[in-house]
Amino acid sequence: MLLDRPGEMVTREEMRSQLWPGDTFVDFDHGLNTAVNKLREALGDAAANPRFVQTVARRGYRFIAPVQQDGMDATPGAVATASPAGQEIPSNAGATSLHPELEVPVPRRSLTRGLFILIQVMYLIFYVAALFRWQGVQRIADGFLPGWSASMIVVAVLVTAGAGIPLRCYLISGAGFDHARLGEKFQRLFPAILILDELWAVAPFLLAEKIGFGAAFAATAGLLYLPFSERSLVRMAYPEPTRPSRVG
Repeated sequence: MLLDRPGEMVTREEMRSQLWPGDTFVDFDHGLNTAVNKLREALGDAAANPRFVQTVARRGYRFIAPVQQDGMDATPGAVATASPAGQEIPSNAGATSLHPELEVPVPRRSLTRGLFILIQVMYLIFYVAALFRWQGVQRIADGFLPGWSASMIVVAVLVTAGAGIPLRCYLISGAGFDHARLGEKFQRLFPAILILDELWAVAPFLLAEKIGFGAAFAATAGLLYLPFSERSLVRMAYPEPTRPSRVG
């Protein structure tokens, strides 16, 4: 059906009526998702960055690669561009590829991975600077906290920075070398990453006397959101396999 109408969306209901007669009782969503996933596996395709079968969220699918019939191009609107590997990657001017989970236009993976790596480098700089200047952190903490509280702040900075350095190096190498299971591993690590990042989000207040309370508050607000940005970037670059939905 997709090849019969290249470049056009084929709705899920149309596929259902063609594949399963009206008197057939079957888990349609599960069966269709499984069939599309197997088709993508056979074509070496991916839902997040489709070259052949594009998902139209909650509506259907579209075959976006050029199709030739009897020597004639059946999809004049599709343009093939050369990939770095020498393969032809089709692009369709009227088609917008949506992420299967987030339902947003899919950006280039190099962009999402690059932004993710930059965030990890930023945290790595925070940790290294804090360890090199821990005595300065002690003096700042002593300025507005009692003795034991200031010592606890310093200990927390040293411990979390020491734990954060190998974590950030792992995430940088995983994204840099495009580890296929980085998305899965990041989801497992996310609770710990969230706690670590939220603790470091209050770090700008240690510099409040120099940068001002307003700037420290604004920086903290941005850092509080940053772990969720990391998760979104990972989900866009490393989407989970499509999970079959259940009816009833």
